Amino acid sequence: MGNTQSWATREWQRPLHVVIVGGGVMGCATAWFLAREHGVRVTVVERDASYAKASSALSVCAIRQQFSTAINIRISQDSLAFYRAIGTALGIGDERPDIGLIEPGYLYLAATEGGAGVLREQHALQQQHAVQTALLDPPALVQRYPWISADDLVLGSLGLSTATSGEGWFDGYAALQAFRRGAVAAGVTFIEDDAIDFVVDTHAGTSRVRAVHTATGRAIEGDAVVIAAGAWSARMGDQLGVSLPVHARKRDVFAFEADVDLRASDGQLAPLVIDPSGVWFRPEMQAGRFLCGSPPRDGDPDDVPLERVDHGLFDDFIWPILAARVPAFDALRVTSSWAGYYEMNSFDHNGLVGALDPYANAYTACGFSGHGLQQAPAVGRGLAELIATGQYLTLDLSPLRVSRVAEGRPLLEKNVI
Repeated sequence: MGNTQSWATREWQRPLHVVIVGGGVMGCATAWFLAREHGVRVTVVERDASYAKASSALSVCAIRQQFSTAINIRISQDSLAFYRAIGTALGIGDERPDIGLIEPGYLYLAATEGGAGVLREQHALQQQHAVQTALLDPPALVQRYPWISADDLVLGSLGLSTATSGEGWFDGYAALQAFRRGAVAAGVTFIEDDAIDFVVDTHAGTSRVRAVHTATGRAIEGDAVVIAAGAWSARMGDQLGVSLPVHARKRDVFAFEADVDLRASDGQLAPLVIDPSGVWFRPEMQAGRFLCGSPPRDGDPDDVPLERVDHGLFDDFIWPILAARVPAFDALRVTSSWAGYYEMNSFDHNGLVGALDPYANAYTACGFSGHGLQQAPAVGRGLAELIATGQYLTLDLSPLRVSRVAEGRPLLEKNVI
């Protein structure tokens, strides 16, 4: 469909070598598409090849279509199609990656008329984009899910799994490793080092990034550079004098057991449930095991050490809400916990994708605020198209352009969990 670059001062030149800062799922997906689909040489600089603190490795890895913006719906639909066929797309020889994708759906709950109105408004938008959702009143919720307490609820929105739209969860670390292995097979070079700065040339009023400077003294030259450093992208943007409103916001995840098998009345596995409070929970495949958590809150500090899981958050906030929504959770037992970072875009909770003005050859993909892993295939493909051809060919990602921050035009996403 072709959406050409709209910035007047930017001259596109096809790059022969692209340097990507950040080897998480977004960086690996972009690298794979650049090398596999466009024949571009790529070097990925990743500071920790173990991914011990990477959001890609610590995510609960869910995928949904119930967004409040059309672009997020389209991105997730395209990404879901890729993940459903990932074994073929990223297969190497006889090896077929398996990310364990299952699609029991998402269930958003509203406890006020205002919240119900938002669900109805979003339902109309989702219907326009072939997202199959069902609006359920409290009697219908209890009939379908007898274990749920719906006395205070007004409405629920349930995502259904169909051939064109589905919701569920998968193994995010397996997806990351599949993209990384696929990228290596396509000729991408991975360097374990910490990118700390850039070498910039300015000529005739045009600035270009010539190289990425690393902590070990490397100067990795390239024709284009991509910042895909997740929660640490703002730090790299600062080195170019570009403000990226991306913050490392810790979110805690708790695994627990309870003597209940949460299923629908027809026997299907329960969906991922989002309480009106923001607390969420979902079942594991083994009966009686669950994951839960809550999204980062406004005012949470940045860069809180991941070793500090906030058990008080669970005891004082999450558990009472779980027990009120599912009475069987009153006697649950926490079995493990961990923490990871959301790369939170404080401007509008949506990804920042595309050119980094005023540089003629700098790009980014960051700030996805909790939905980066699920959107990596479509975003990686689109960004690779933009870098390699100067335009979006498959899906127009320009609504996520970085310049919307300077323009003061937020693309607000209401469904952030």
